[in-house]
Amino acid sequence: MGRTQLQDAVPMTLGQEFHAYSILLKEEVKSIMRTAELLLEVNLGATAIGTGLNTPKEYSPLVVQKLAEVSGFPCVLAEDLIEATSDCGAYVMVHGALKRLAVKMSKICNDLRLLSSGPRAGLNEINLPELQAGSSIMPAKVNPVIPEVVNQVCFKVIGNDICVTMAAEAGQLQLNVMEPVIGEAMFESIHILSNACRNLVEKCVDGITANKEVCEAYVFGSIGIVTYLNPFIGHHNGDIVGKICAETGKTVREVVLERGLLTEAELDDIFSIQNLMHPEYKAKRYED
Repeated sequence: MGRTQLQDAVPMTLGQEFHAYSILLKEEVKSIMRTAELLLEVNLGATAIGTGLNTPKEYSPLVVQKLAEVSGFPCVLAEDLIEATSDCGAYVMVHGALKRLAVKMSKICNDLRLLSSGPRAGLNEINLPELQAGSSIMPAKVNPVIPEVVNQVCFKVIGNDICVTMAAEAGQLQLNVMEPVIGEAMFESIHILSNACRNLVEKCVDGITANKEVCEAYVFGSIGIVTYLNPFIGHHNGDIVGKICAETGKTVREVVLERGLLTEAELDDIFSIQNLMHPEYKAKRYED
C-alpha cells in the first residue's frame, strides 16, 4: 500500500517500490562517477603557490603524462596551477556526491525498518532476514539490525561532509593546509559506505520476503482505493463513501454497493489487481 505523510494513499506493488529504490541509487552512482573525474586534475609542478617557481617548463606536462601511464587514469594538468593549489572544491564535490548517496541509502533503510515493523502491531508488509536474537528479555523478537547499522554509517558520512566542507572553506590565500583532515574524512566515508552497501545487499535485501496476505488486506481494506472510483462516482460521492468507511469500519466496496453507486461487476473490473497497479483512465459516467 502506498503511503503519503504516513497515511494510506493508493496501491502500488512492492516491485514498483523497490524498483524506485534501484533507480534512486543508480542516479547516485552516476553522480559519483561524474564528480570523481574532478580528482583527475592535478597541479604537479605548481611548487609553493602555483607559480611553478624553480620548475622546468616541460616538467608539468611530462610528469602528468607519466602519472597517467603509471596509474592507468586519464590525469590532466590543471588549467590554473594557482587555483588548483589553493582550492579544494573537487573534494567538496566528490564528498557531496557521497553524502547524497548516504542520504538516500538512509532513507531506504528507514523505509525497510518501517515496512518490516510488527509483526502484529506494525506494518509487517515485508520480512527482513533474521541475523541475531533481537532481545535478551523478549523471546522471538527480530530487530532490523542491518538497516540500523547502515543508518548510522550514513549519519557518519553526512557528518564527514560537514568536515570536508569546513576544511575546504578554511583554506587561506594561496594554500589550503586543511587537506589532511579532508583526506581522512574522504577515505573513511568511501570505506564505511562501501562496506555498508555490501552488507545491506548481502545480509538484508537479498533475503527480504513479502507478506502477500498482509499487503492484500491493506489494499482492499484501505479507504484510499476510493480514489479509483472518482471517474465513475465523482469526487463528492467518493468523499462521502470515504467518510462512511472511516465511521463504520466498512470497506469501500461494501459502502459503494450499499449506496447503489456501482455494480459488483463494475467494482471487480475497477479493483482488479492489474488496474490497481497500472490504472487506466476511464471516461466519467456520473453527472456533476
